[in-house]
Amino acid sequence: MTETLIKGTLPRVCLIFFGVFFAAFFLLFLITGITAKFHMGHAAGMAVSSVLAFVFLFPGTAARLLLGMWENKFGRIILIFAAVLAAVSVILAAVISVLMIKAADDPPQNPETAIILGCRVKDSGPSLMLEKRIEAAYGYLSENPQVICIASGGKGGDEPLSEAECIRDGLVSRGISKDRIILEDRSTNTYENIRNSIEIMDSLEMKHSAVIITSEFHQLRAAMISKKQGLETYSISSHTYLPQLPSYWIREWFAAAYEWVKK
Repeated sequence: MTETLIKGTLPRVCLIFFGVFFAAFFLLFLITGITAKFHMGHAAGMAVSSVLAFVFLFPGTAARLLLGMWENKFGRIILIFAAVLAAVSVILAAVISVLMIKAADDPPQNPETAIILGCRVKDSGPSLMLEKRIEAAYGYLSENPQVICIASGGKGGDEPLSEAECIRDGLVSRGISKDRIILEDRSTNTYENIRNSIEIMDSLEMKHSAVIITSEFHQLRAAMISKKQGLETYSISSHTYLPQLPSYWIREWFAAAYEWVKK
């Protein structure tokens, strides 16, 4: 009996724990401000985790609800559609994740102009994610002293200065010459980051080739957007603080899929 109890109860307890844990995980880091404003990654993560937590906590109730829907013609259609959608979503998420991992590690063989993509600036300075991007940019620029960079990112309504200025200040404080840093401080999203940076490169008669410095989860979409605009890119990635990574990784599934189908 003890063996049966262990086999039946322990897996369920573990599943309940993980379901509740991840539902709370996405909510906690949103509330505490460790992650940025609410986005699709939070919504999808909390939704799936909450559903799983409910199923594992109340399996009898969940089974009755599903059985009731299956016995109804319209409910059966909904269940079949949901099952197909879930299967396609899992496959698509897996494919995009593999592409994201590949895109995160593609350094140039020869020195290339760097485009550093910005993100949130707090009143106290760069956000943790932006700080890590600045650190990655500093490493690349230190190893390639002849390379100049474009610091890209405008000023949001809740930011004390532009993301481009924050990147410049962070690099200069680490010893990178101000003369090596060009500011692109008008963009509000990744598309504009790339478009405006290309305009700067054209004005300086630079070739359409650059290394993108941004977070690892962001590289695939940045590369997709760059390719559409005729920019050949490589990648130097910063490593995202682990508690932030799940929600942003999930968000990129949706963003990359949208970029994929968008003309």
